[in-house]
Amino acid sequence: MFYVSEKYTTPPPSFATPLHQKVYEAFAQWGIAYERVDTDPGITMEDCQNINSGIGGRIVKTVFLCNRQQTKFYLYAMRDDKPFVTKDFGAALGIPRVSFASEEKLKEIAGVEHGATTVLSAVLDSCKEVTFVIDRELVECESYCCTDGTATCFVKLNTKDLMEKFFPSTGITPIVIG
Repeated sequence: MFYVSEKYTTPPPSFATPLHQKVYEAFAQWGIAYERVDTDPGITMEDCQNINSGIGGRIVKTVFLCNRQQTKFYLYAMRDDKPFVTKDFGAALGIPRVSFASEEKLKEIAGVEHGATTVLSAVLDSCKEVTFVIDRELVECESYCCTDGTATCFVKLNTKDLMEKFFPSTGITPIVIG
């Protein structure tokens, strides 16, 4: 049985990583309301379906990508059921094809382990040169559900707050495609 807690509107009692703590500090500082659930590690699509039921929304799929030289990085959020096609992604941005960045780069730049990739990494200085890309379908949704920087806690926030409070406060303007 996959564990999903009740919903909380307060930060977790302890933080697993520096990113984890910075996310909740940013929410408080920038007046961003959220709901969160604690879970077993949410790695598979089946896990995400269990989390979706508990949080009352759909967890987005977020991938961390790079160019062949590993000098340019992209963090792309899309619907959980949308297949990622490198050719389409590259065409939408007018860039050569990309591949998945290594786990080492994911940890070093985005501050997360595999399974916890999130646009909330924008609060990290190491992500200032990362290109954040969000699928238009997500921007048009009322709520945005993602990891909080761990694979065992997921947050639901208002998409308008993400786009109009969170990103502007980080100094990052995401590219919307699709």
